[in-house]
Order: sequence, then structure tokens, then C-alpha cells
Amino acid sequence: MLEKEIRDSLFRLQDTEYRDFQSRLIPGYDKGTMIGVRTRELRQYAKQLSKREDIDDFLHDLPHRCFDENQLHAFIVSEFKDWNRCIAEVNRFLPYVNNWATCDQMSPTVFRKHRKELLAEIDKWIQSDRTYTVRFGVGMMMQHFLDEDYDPAYPETVASIHSDEYYVNMMIAWYFATALAKQYNTVIPYIEEHRLDVWTHNKTIQKAAESRRITAVQKEYLKSLKRKTQK
Repeated sequence: MLEKEIRDSLFRLQDTEYRDFQSRLIPGYDKGTMIGVRTRELRQYAKQLSKREDIDDFLHDLPHRCFDENQLHAFIVSEFKDWNRCIAEVNRFLPYVNNWATCDQMSPTVFRKHRKELLAEIDKWIQSDRTYTVRFGVGMMMQHFLDEDYDPAYPETVASIHSDEYYVNMMIAWYFATALAKQYNTVIPYIEEHRLDVWTHNKTIQKAAESRRITAVQKEYLKSLKRKTQK
């Protein structure tokens, strides 16, 4: 079975010190559900596997049993060059994504050539009730729609997301901090007008203040806009 072949290969690439380090960074996973394969080696292995005719046997064997298999899955899907196949597999996998690392590192290159179609998918993802599906949608909005394809309406879409989930709100803050670095004039009103909840507002300012792409003057102004948390 391909699944066993892949698992055996992952164990041959195991680095137990790296596994122990990772287990402290990924909530919900402990050493027993991590093999400990370094990201670079996972990406290289994914490139090989993505070309196999029988790779669907692994991709459709969900849920996976360990973190490294989820990571490998994300990297394989990211290699697909056909939009229809890629988006179908992304949507198949998203309900099983259960941590920030797998969510954030799944980044198909084919998305760059299909931004119009991608926007329609993002609209669906951010309306999901699944934490990491929403986070993925915001991440794709940040990655693909803050430069030449930017529209001032897009931050409104992200600001309209209301969640109690830490990993959703952290991504929203990351989005707005990046948006401030790239589209400052149209994004600063979201901070000035308190368009975000207090925690996300302050986290956005914190992350923006850490950015090298935002000027010292802008950073000082942003810090002056920090809001007091309610007790």
C-alpha cells in the first residue's frame, strides 16, 4: 500500500530532536503523533510523490494519523499545476487541517494564475465554521490580493469576519499588519475607526510595529492608536 510506503519513508527521514522541538510549537500534537521530518525534506519528498499516478491513494486516505503526513499532504497538493485538480484536492483536505503550520504552509503555486477563481473560493472559505478553513482563506487573501490585484474592498471582507478563535484572529491581525505595509493609506482607517475587535486591533499594531516595511513615523502613529482592553 502507498500509505505504508510513505509512512516507512517518513520514519527513515525522522529527526527526533526536531520532533521534540515541533511538539512544543503545534497545539494538539504530542510526540506520539509526530515523526519529526524537517520541512525541507518533506517538500523534496512531496515533489517526487506529486508525480505518481497512484498518489490519490494517499491523498484520499483521510484523516491522516500524524502531523508529518498532514504536512506532506499540504506540500503535495501545493505542487499540482492543474487548477481544477488542485482546488478539488485543497477543498477535500481543508476539513482535516487541524493546526496552523499545515494551514499556513499549504500554498499552491497554481493559485497565482487563477486569482479570479481563487477569490470565489476564498469567499466560501471565510464563511466556514472550521477554524483553519477560515484561516486559510484569510491567508490566501493576504498572499495574493495585497499587491497588483489589490482592491480597497478586500480589507472590508476580512474585517467582516467575527470569530472567537485565536488562530482566526491572529491571521486577521497578520493580514492587516501586512496590508498596512503594502496599502497603508486605504487600510489605516480600519485602525483609526476601530473596525476590528480590541484584541485583533492591538495585535495588528504590535505586528505592524515589528515590520521593517513600515516607517518609524507610521509605527509611532500606530502605537498611539492602541486601545485599552476591557476588564
